[in-house]
Amino acid sequence: MLRDFSSAAVSRRSFLAQTAAAAALSAAVPSLLRGEDKVASKEPLYKISLAEWSLHKTIFGKKLDNLDFAKTAKEEFGIDAIEYVNQFFKDKAKDEKYLADLKKRADDLGVKTLLIMCDGEGDLGNPDDAKRTQAVENHYKWVEASKYLGGHSIRVNAKSAGTFEEQTKLAADGLRRLSEFAAKLEMNVIVENHGGLSSNGKWLAGVMKLVNLPNCGTLPDFGNFHDYDRYLGVEETMPFAKAVSAKSHDFDEMGNETRTDYKKMMKIVLAHGYHGYCGIEYEGGKLSEAEGIMATKKLLERVRDELAAG
Repeated sequence: MLRDFSSAAVSRRSFLAQTAAAAALSAAVPSLLRGEDKVASKEPLYKISLAEWSLHKTIFGKKLDNLDFAKTAKEEFGIDAIEYVNQFFKDKAKDEKYLADLKKRADDLGVKTLLIMCDGEGDLGNPDDAKRTQAVENHYKWVEASKYLGGHSIRVNAKSAGTFEEQTKLAADGLRRLSEFAAKLEMNVIVENHGGLSSNGKWLAGVMKLVNLPNCGTLPDFGNFHDYDRYLGVEETMPFAKAVSAKSHDFDEMGNETRTDYKKMMKIVLAHGYHGYCGIEYEGGKLSEAEGIMATKKLLERVRDELAAG
């Protein structure tokens, strides 16, 4: 069929005129653009998840099975997003039946799996090339398991040995190779400040810059900076954060965490544009695990309300 070029020209002029008018209207009435912001403002400043390690005494004591973690998070604590720990199903990473059961139980409850925290699979920054390669490959199965469960990441450690500079290069090499594998599955590899040089915010940020891959990031933990200033450490690692760990130990009579100023810390987190999940990781001894989880949740909720109001 022959095209009516004269009509096409008219239509094009009309389209251009309408586009120009729309652009002018948008500039003159910025409230049209703010309508989207109003919808976004209904979302909480950040969301709350539960790290399975908060219940490690209960699980190691055989009082809770890993398969029931999602149910406990939802029904006992009112939390619908969880972070698994590989230690609690160490031999199940490739067990399709087990993973299917784990996934179904969470899905049936409307509980979202965010990530798997991985330990005991070797040092990603091992100075020995063969051992470093083995550590990288040991983590593959957890990337696949987290992907299957609906997670976005695996949390790893960046343990190494040697000088500051040597460990930077070694850890970056292992993380880069693991992240390249994870990228094929559209998954992230995130590093927690978890002892050694990883608890030095400057060092960990330097490793992230050296890896320089979009799916390799951090999981800043409020309480794992040890002798390093925790607020500075979070400030330095938040630019790369894909998750946040709200570590807690003890609380005062006002419900505030005694080691970390949560309001100050969450201001730092939010200042970096992070509005994702903050995972409760209670490790105290004065309160039971259940009480500690609820105390941390209440604190996070109170701080969130105060920051939203302020």
